[in-house]
This record gives sequence, C-alpha cells and structure tokens, in this order.
Amino acid sequence: MKKFLITILILLIAGAGALFFLKGKDTYANNTSSATLSDGVNIDSKIDYTLFDQFGKPHTLDDSTKTLILVFAKGTGHTVKEYLGAQSADYLALHKAAFIADISPMPVVIRNTFALPDLKTQPYSVNLILDQTIADNFKKGAKVDGITIVTLNNKTVEKVAFVEDAEALKTIIEQN
Repeated sequence: MKKFLITILILLIAGAGALFFLKGKDTYANNTSSATLSDGVNIDSKIDYTLFDQFGKPHTLDDSTKTLILVFAKGTGHTVKEYLGAQSADYLALHKAAFIADISPMPVVIRNTFALPDLKTQPYSVNLILDQTIADNFKKGAKVDGITIVTLNNKTVEKVAFVEDAEALKTIIEQN
C-alpha cells in the first residue's frame, strides 16, 4: 500500500510539473500592449490604447468608441461576461463599446489553463490588461471592486459611472 501511495504522489507531482511547464509559458509575451491615459479614467482624461483580446488579436481604441466597460475583479468580470454572453455577438459593436478586463494579477499558468479557454468560448472580444503598469493607469478614477463604465467622446472621458449589476450595465450601454 505504501508503494502505491508513493507512486500516486510521484505521478501527481510529475503531472503538476508538466502542466506548469506546458501552460506556464506566457503566450502573450511577444504581444506588446500599450496605453496612455492623461489622468486615468477621470473626466477630461485622454485615453489611447492597444490591448490584445483573448484570441491574441490587437484592439486599438478609435474615435468611434463611445463606451468602455472596465473590470478589475473576478466577480464583476463574471457579471459582465454573463450579461454580454446573453446578447448578440455584435452587441458591443452596435453600441460602440469595448470590454476591458484586468487579468494582470493572475499567474500565467492559471490564465492559460482556466481563464483564456473560458474567455475563448465567448462570441465577443475582451480587451485584456496583462501589464500591472497599464492596470494602474486604468485604475485611477475607477472602482476596482465594481464595474466602471466610461463614456468617451473622441477618446476623451466625458462621464464615469459605477454599476454593480447587469440591469444597470445594460441601461448605461444602451443610452450611450
């Protein structure tokens, strides 16, 4: 029985090591995100960014984008994900909106094993913040434990709102 338990333990350790080795490599290492915010997401701040989505595709903010949906926590990310998942695939584009999620604190192995595969099942793009410096810039003026909605006019922040649920999220997205 002791040999059996030792064998199982060795297999578990080897399996965990293999998982870490295979999934621990940063698949976004060659993708350079960038963001400039003159004053975080505060009113009158100028915002510009290029962030990669869950498929590795770059998204650059353009003048036509009217709404940014920002999340920095797992729970609020799930709220937005569930709401957007129930909408048509072109919902964000129709409302000239972009969804930005900060996953910079997440260990690479967890991101590659769980978060990205889950996000890849969604029909919409999630612009991912992978760099802590970029995250810090977006957090200035944002509600880190809530959903921050930024209304833009030509990349300039006109309004910032904070919501907690899908109904409030819908109201703001659809009125912009």
